[in-house]
Amino acid sequence: MIDSLYNPFEDLIFDEHFCFLSGALTNDTISVFPEWLLEHFKFADERIEMMDKTKAYKFGDLKMPCSSEVKTAFDALDTQFRAAYEKGYEGMAELDEEVIFQWTGRIVYGLLYQELVYEKNRLARQGKDFGLSSFLKDRFSHFHLMLQSLIAPVSFGERKPWSIAVFPLKYSADIFSYRDDTVNLLFSMGVNGFGMVVCFQDNGAIGERLSDILEKIDGQTLHPIQFEELYAHFHYSDYILQAKPEYNMQSSEDGVRIESLPMKAANGKDLFGFWDDDMFAQLLANYWSVYGIPREEILQFQKPRLSYLEAPYSGDFIPFEAIDLPY
Repeated sequence: MIDSLYNPFEDLIFDEHFCFLSGALTNDTISVFPEWLLEHFKFADERIEMMDKTKAYKFGDLKMPCSSEVKTAFDALDTQFRAAYEKGYEGMAELDEEVIFQWTGRIVYGLLYQELVYEKNRLARQGKDFGLSSFLKDRFSHFHLMLQSLIAPVSFGERKPWSIAVFPLKYSADIFSYRDDTVNLLFSMGVNGFGMVVCFQDNGAIGERLSDILEKIDGQTLHPIQFEELYAHFHYSDYILQAKPEYNMQSSEDGVRIESLPMKAANGKDLFGFWDDDMFAQLLANYWSVYGIPREEILQFQKPRLSYLEAPYSGDFIPFEAIDLPY
């Protein structure tokens, strides 16, 4: 079964006439960001830069070739997600993680697709061939296969390929906040009373590493600065993760079942590398720049690292009401 599923990374096929997900011939497209989201938050005309910072596109112009079958499947998925979204945190907390994975995966894969097409075309103009390392080919091939669970009999075992966290989040206005990392396959979104973080391909390892923090915030409403700090923990944990995700693919005539294996580092290494407080503080300062908090304030000599999630010394969760910052 697995051999019959479309894999654009095998021959690096990113053509406007082949559906991005199924490989079917098509002249139709789908927006990377759902149309209702673009319209509601009015960011279709805002611009997003490519990773090399030399090219920018309007969010509303980001499209992928898409067959009618795949578009119908995504419309149904979007309807399900939007119904939960409109209920805020309560609706999102009840939503199946696979739906969250597929809905957010469309956005992250869509942005990745734009990067790949842009780079392929840029190299072609220079008379150069486009290529990817075997590591990235494997990573993106697996991600693409997992997204095909929306349209094909692809299922997941008890251990999921992802870590997903959803929690109440307070904004004082109708704000849409999101971050993504298309290379490392990370996504965060804060909107309509909830926040979510998705690691698409860590086999649950990062969620397990951060289980203490996630247990503390369970059911607690987060301040936006706490949301940024939580995502920084996910992002940095992904950076120091020293293992490649492995999967047991069980393929039959009835479909493909993906069994995610527990992450293990090679050569006796720890699963996560050395935690560098200085590097984490710099990452956090980037996320907290809107609050004007520099790295030097986050990490001070002979003082605990500044945190708005956990109190110094006790490690207790800091409630939203105790944070005297705008939201």
